[in-house]
Amino acid sequence: MILEMVRANGAVSLRELARVVQTSEVTVRRDVRALEAEGLLDRRHGGAVLPGGFTRESGFPQKSHLATAEKTAIADLAAGLVEEGEAVVVGAGTTTQELARRLARIPGLTVVTNSLLVAQALAHANRVEVVMTGGTLRGSNYALVGSGAEQSLQGLRVSRAFLSGSGLTAERGLSTSNMLSASVDRALVQAAAEVVVLADHTKLGTDTMFQTVPTDVITRLVTDEPPSHDDRAATELQALADQGVQITVAGAGAAGAGGEGVPPGRQPRRDMPLPGQRRTHPGGPGAGAQLRSAGSLAEQQAGSAERARVADLRRR
Repeated sequence: MILEMVRANGAVSLRELARVVQTSEVTVRRDVRALEAEGLLDRRHGGAVLPGGFTRESGFPQKSHLATAEKTAIADLAAGLVEEGEAVVVGAGTTTQELARRLARIPGLTVVTNSLLVAQALAHANRVEVVMTGGTLRGSNYALVGSGAEQSLQGLRVSRAFLSGSGLTAERGLSTSNMLSASVDRALVQAAAEVVVLADHTKLGTDTMFQTVPTDVITRLVTDEPPSHDDRAATELQALADQGVQITVAGAGAAGAGGEGVPPGRQPRRDMPLPGQRRTHPGGPGAGAQLRSAGSLAEQQAGSAERARVADLRRR
């Protein structure tokens, strides 16, 4: 059954496999490891792909069924970063498509994109202007690529870029499996003052062929909470934080029915505290400061006050 699912979809997450075969992710991981030893599939962080998946890019139908709850939670949280009247660029991908559906609710936006799916999600939005790049259509992900797309981005300047990809590591940053897509993503980055990467936990620690955004250029990563047993994802998150990337974690349970999620600005979120001195992102809000949730800070202060009161009573 595992092989049938991988062959039908190109790539499947461990979570989805466990749900379909009605067993634990630990058991599925063991079976995937055995199938990889026989050369029938390749393991990837958080899932399995067809053999040779390092250079093979899954098409949109396959990607759209992977980590759907996580993508919804990430999109809900990322939309809360955008304010009325901003100009942003949004790259191609299934997670950015989810983001676009939420950006449609924010008036006064200008959204530049090379993705037909992003443009479609915004087509009927009131007071949202959509600017599309030129270029050649890639049917596998409904994105415009090539020199036409890159040239149309020259001289453009927006507040931030929202990008996704095939993999994310602290060593190389964001990467993708297609050279043309990588080139356009780099042009999108050049147009933005800040770069926000949207990547669910299954992409953490995965390295693919073409680098799109080096780690030191990424301003913020919006991701979901890795499973408790996923030490690799947690280690990768800490390594990214050590290099100065602001990490914002959304709970997959925040997604509402029908993929709409909760309204922007009301999502559960956790900004990871970063150890040591952070590097500064030019022009980035709050650059150089450690991230700490207001709730956790208030709890610490309340706890300190309570301990002081008890100590004073004991002295009396």
